[in-house]
Amino acid sequence: MQLLRTPVPASFFSVVLGLIGLGNTWHMAHQLWGYPQWLGEVVHTGAMGVWLLLLFLYAWKWMHHRGAAQAEMRHGVQGNFVTLVPISSMLMALAVEPMSRTGATVVFVLGLLGWLTLTLYLGGRCFTGGLAAAQLGPALYLPGVAGNFSAALVSSRLGWVGWDQLFFGAGLVSWLALESVVLHRLATADPLPEALRATLGIQLAPPAVGLAVYVTVTPEPVALVAHMLLGYGLLQVLLLLRLTPWICQQGWSMAYWAVSFGVTGLALGAQRWLALGQSAPAQALAPVLFCLANGVLGLLLIGSVWGALPRPTPGVAQAN
Repeated sequence: MQLLRTPVPASFFSVVLGLIGLGNTWHMAHQLWGYPQWLGEVVHTGAMGVWLLLLFLYAWKWMHHRGAAQAEMRHGVQGNFVTLVPISSMLMALAVEPMSRTGATVVFVLGLLGWLTLTLYLGGRCFTGGLAAAQLGPALYLPGVAGNFSAALVSSRLGWVGWDQLFFGAGLVSWLALESVVLHRLATADPLPEALRATLGIQLAPPAVGLAVYVTVTPEPVALVAHMLLGYGLLQVLLLLRLTPWICQQGWSMAYWAVSFGVTGLALGAQRWLALGQSAPAQALAPVLFCLANGVLGLLLIGSVWGALPRPTPGVAQAN
């Protein structure tokens, strides 16, 4: 099989993050607007199937393509995406929890331990110096920011009181510490090569997912803070739209799934803020952002299917 002959990149796990996020927005749409609840369950079931497949393929990679797996782990940019393996496992607890709380806890704890181990390893590289400018891109957010925010969302669902706020605080401070570093590199160093431009979609995730986590783990969210995160997330959306032609010069790539966690997180944050009944902006924006998230994920799914279709070689096509 071609899937077993070609090592699967760890970045493919961003598909799981996007699908889990989309399922969460559909569950909130059921609560807010009475949309069918089964649609969210279908999306979460699909996310679980993709997660299990990717876990198998990634384990196969370590067993049969160990050199490629080790090179990815050591790579200054690709290594950050390896944390998506345990992060997606943590988030999978959200899909498992309705079926088994114990199962969800086990999945979350295993993912949490794996994520923490990888984050300490990758974080140690930052502390020891020697990183090139090309390594200081948006992928830096994945270990400390995406991981902590994901842990906060799941621990809140599981009722780990206090721990959810601890993870949120760690993720928030990590984001603020890294933001100026990443923006300085983007503004002053050479432009990102075409193969890495899709990682700019990660820029949306910290304020977007941060908003969803903030209004979830805070007993009485402050409107000013929620609106700050929502506003900065909207700014990132507009910047990404403005840069879309430049980002997409390489043609279709699975790397575009990097935007999925952020766009679904922003929709979820606006929905949860709206559910508290305290925000006129959320009332106006939540339906729009929900539609945007579904549109973007729909395009990504179509692109993934199209990209996976077999294509004849030019010689074969001419012979026919």
